[in-house]
Parts: sequence; structure tokens; C-alpha cells
Amino acid sequence: MSLRLDWCSHAAAKYAVQHWHYSQSLPTPPLVRIGVWEDERFIGCVLFSRGANNNIGKTYGLGSTEVAELTRIALAAHDAPVSRVIRFALKLLRQGSPGLRLIVSYADPSHSHHGGVYQASGWLYLGQSKPSVEYIAPDGKQWHGRMVSASGHKLVYGRTRSVWRHDQCQPVSVPGKHKYALPLDSAMRTQIALLAQPYPKRATSIVADAPAIHAGEGGSTPTVALQNADGAVVVDGW
Repeated sequence: MSLRLDWCSHAAAKYAVQHWHYSQSLPTPPLVRIGVWEDERFIGCVLFSRGANNNIGKTYGLGSTEVAELTRIALAAHDAPVSRVIRFALKLLRQGSPGLRLIVSYADPSHSHHGGVYQASGWLYLGQSKPSVEYIAPDGKQWHGRMVSASGHKLVYGRTRSVWRHDQCQPVSVPGKHKYALPLDSAMRTQIALLAQPYPKRATSIVADAPAIHAGEGGSTPTVALQNADGAVVVDGW
């Protein structure tokens, strides 16, 4: 059995998220898109971005190019542990972004996630955010409050985007998300360690805490436009 991670196209990432992630939507760009293959069969992607919060690194004294958010792990049925997939995705990310010092990610209790894959990968737990209100749009998708507005427009990273209006959506209360962080250098680890808390209760298994898999099968169709193939991470016989 071989595992390969490589840069993938927008089309491949969109296919994976729509079929194998509970959100069924891509996060706000810009994105770093990393595809995942087992025995040369496309099984999904790992996506990194700046996150929904424009000041994601401010709390830690970091600029926008020093911190990233792991925003999607969209995988079909697979054999490799998710923690191993994340580890090699981070290796690729760091090759292309040498200035990164911190990665953050969130586990959503409303989807029965507690962050088991991050615990298995040695990430630090930074606590649970406060409950919030999200919005179910007419198309059935649920959006964070930052992605809905009274006017139907939002300024996102310097560009005006059309979004759903509050009066078009149904508000729902959601529990706070579990926040995890992975420092990438010793100084940052020392800083973040001061904020670390005990891990929340794990799900029944690492697999149970992985992102939900939606109907669909992998294959060659969404993998046409690969980029930077020479930088691929290949792990044989993992």
C-alpha cells in the first residue's frame, strides 16, 4: 500500500469537499490545496487557508504569512490514519511556506468532533470558544455569522463578496468549537504551551473523530490539473 500527497487543482479540492466533507463547501480563499492518493487512487484533500478570522495570528504576535488554519480534511474511505495524512500534508505546506510558525484548527462538537486526530498528532489544545449563532441559508448550507450580512455583501481580504442576507437565513445556536494549535518552532511552542489546556474527552476512536465521509468514490476524474508534481510526498508501505 502506498500513500502519496501532492498539490492538487481547485477542481479536485472542490470534488473532495462536496463529496467527503460535512460542510460540502470550500473555505474562503486563498487556499493551499493538497491532494491525497492511496495506490494512485484519489481519496481526497487537505486544505489550508488564512481562516475566517482576518486576525488569526494577532493573539500570538504573528503576521498573516506566519500562521495558517487547517480548514478541511475531506477524505473518502481510506486505510492510512488521518494523523499520518495530516503530518505529510504539513510537510508539503512547510516546503512551500518556509515562514510559517503556527498552524491552528478547530473541531466542531455539533458534528461529534472532539479533535482526536489532532490529539494523536501532538497538537496543543487551547480550549473551547463560546457558543455562537450560525445561519442556515435557503440552499441548506450552514454559514458562520461572519459569512452572512444585513446587506448581502461582505469585504473579505480586500474583495467584496456576495453573501446571504440575515433575513434570508434561519439562525441556529451552535456550541463553541474546540481549538487546537501546532507550533512549528521551539520559541512558538514555548509561547503556546503557556496557553495549553488538558485535551477534551476523545471520541470513541481516531476514525470516529475524522471528518464525515459523504457518498461518492474517488478516481482519476478530479485529478487532472496537478501542480508542482516534483514536490510530492510519497510514503511506500506505511
